[in-house]
Amino acid sequence: QAQLRESGGGLVQAGGSLRLSCVASGIRFPIRTMGWYRQAPGKQRELVATITSGGLTNYEDSVKGRFTISRDNTKNMVYLQMNTLKPEDTAEYLCNAESVIATRYWGQGTQVTVSP
Repeated sequence: QAQLRESGGGLVQAGGSLRLSCVASGIRFPIRTMGWYRQAPGKQRELVATITSGGLTNYEDSVKGRFTISRDNTKNMVYLQMNTLKPEDTAEYLCNAESVIATRYWGQGTQVTVSP
């Protein structure tokens, strides 16, 4: 059974750092793109960052220069290093994976809370 499992969320003060990790398992086909999305209460889910199997990255404008996405293809893992965190980064962060046949998978999410 396909599964994405996130870890690394928590509570941090503004200006601090967190590192999120996500491991994918049980996905039959190779994974083309992995990424992170976030959803704050009362808001729509938004893309944070994505990375292809070849290492091409894409970031939402508000996190450019502060967040770094990386990936270990051998372990089916994706990471999100978050620096200089702001209160507006507070959200549930969800891991996403898309296989080469365009099937998408989601994790259950990990909460990130940034206090002023």
